[in-house]
This record gives sequence, structure tokens and C-alpha cells, in this order.
Amino acid sequence: MTIELTSRQELILKIVKEEGPITGEQIAEKLNLTRATLRPDLSILTMAGYLEARPRVGYYYSGKKGNQILKESLNKMMVKDYKSVPVVIKEDTSVYDAIVTMFLEDVGTLFVVKERGTLAGIVSRKDLLKAAIGKQNLQDLPISVIMTRMPNIITCRMEEPLIEAANKLIQYQIDALPVVKPLEDGQGLEVVGRITKTTIARAFVELGKDHEV
Repeated sequence: MTIELTSRQELILKIVKEEGPITGEQIAEKLNLTRATLRPDLSILTMAGYLEARPRVGYYYSGKKGNQILKESLNKMMVKDYKSVPVVIKEDTSVYDAIVTMFLEDVGTLFVVKERGTLAGIVSRKDLLKAAIGKQNLQDLPISVIMTRMPNIITCRMEEPLIEAANKLIQYQIDALPVVKPLEDGQGLEVVGRITKTTIARAFVELGKDHEV
């Protein structure tokens, strides 16, 4: 993908090519601008792969084109480094208690587990809503009746790049993925975390933060 640069970004590139490594403060002085004004431009140029930044050294021209560095950075972000604590319930939990758990934990998806924390199913806010508008007694209805069961559950592993988990969320139009690992005896998948759309958003915000140099 080609990124169209503004005239100021082109000028920043020219300065860094000729005088790099150079700090953001020095670039700002040359352009008679404040460091805060330049921050978005430097962030864009760094994310796009035109510049690299090193603390206490400065910016220098990377020699790489387009989004090569951004792509490399994305591939280094692993699920294991961004997963959060999973919210789990047992198979015999009632739909009523599942709704209460979802409300108290403020999540959109619950993972249903069997013994040893192995993944048995998954239930979404939409699943619970459908059950709630029916005529069943929610306190007598076990979650196992309405949950999506294995093997019809999309999962991810700790060793996967985070971008692959993001692709799964988009491709399957789901809000959360259980992070799993096989049990040593091979009898099931243990739930060890979760990746959500919020996880992805936070990771990309982190990636886009400007590192002061």
C-alpha cells in the first residue's frame, strides 16, 4: 500500500535523510515548529516504515518503503503478550446465572468449561438475549442447552501473531476468541485467556503511540 505524504512530511524525510540520526526536537527547530506539532507527522512516518526511531539517538531514514516496518511490527505482536483473563462458567450453570455473570464481569462473551478447565462451549450476549425473550425458566435452563459447542468454536493459540487473531474476529464476525492450549494428555483444550475486539484496539493504539526520541 502506498501512503501519500504531505509536503511537511516530505520535508521531514529530506532533513532526516541528510542529517539523521536527528532528534524530534532538532527537526522541530529546523522547521520553526513545536515538537507537539510535529508529533503526528513523525508517528505516521515511523509507522509507515520511512523512519526508524531509537531512544537517546533520534530518527533516521530506514531505507524501507511503504508499510514494511509496520508489517514487521505487527508480526512480532503475539497473542500471549496481549491475552486477558478469560471469564468462564461451568456447563451446568443456569442461563440466569450466566446473564448475571456477564453483567457483573462486563463482557460480551462467556466461555463454558468442563473439568480441568477444558473448553466445552461459548455463549454470546446475543445467545443470552434470545433465551431471555423465550418462555423458558432461565433459572432451570442450563447454559449447555444454548451454547455453541466444540468443535464449532474458533480459537487461537498463545504462539499466534495477534494479527491472525484479529483476522479471525473479522472473518467470523465474532467479538471474542478463547486462547487455548492442548492438555498434556491430548484430551481437550484448556482455556488460558481471551482476545477481544477491545484487545485488538488497545494493541493498535499502543503500536501507534509516538515514542519520544
